[in-house]
Amino acid sequence: QVQLVESGGGLVQPGGSLRLSCAASGFTLDYYAIGWFRQAPGKEREGVSCINNNNGKTNYADSVKGRFTISKDNAKNTVYLQVNSLKHEDTVVYYCAAVHDALSVQAMCFEFRGVGTVAWGKGTVVTVSS
Repeated sequence: QVQLVESGGGLVQPGGSLRLSCAASGFTLDYYAIGWFRQAPGKEREGVSCINNNNGKTNYADSVKGRFTISKDNAKNTVYLQVNSLKHEDTVVYYCAAVHDALSVQAMCFEFRGVGTVAWGKGTVVTVSS
């Protein structure tokens, strides 16, 4: 069964950091792109970062550039999102998604659109509060 499971969310003070994990099972991430998205209640889903495991290239939305870092651990079949300098507006649910075909990778990693996904995780909640 193809599955993604996020973890690592929690309560953090403004300016703090977290490392979110996206663990894959049922498939190997090597030939997929993984995107991180976030969504606040009542708002549209926003893509924040993507890593194309075919070539290692990464991309970030302007809203998180310089604060978030995406990485992968092939041995653990896991993609991470290091989130630093957290702000109140970063309080949302973070999701990861996987895509495989070239068009879907293009959409996810250049346009931050989650189309043609093979899996979505159920999300991990990040709350930034003092």
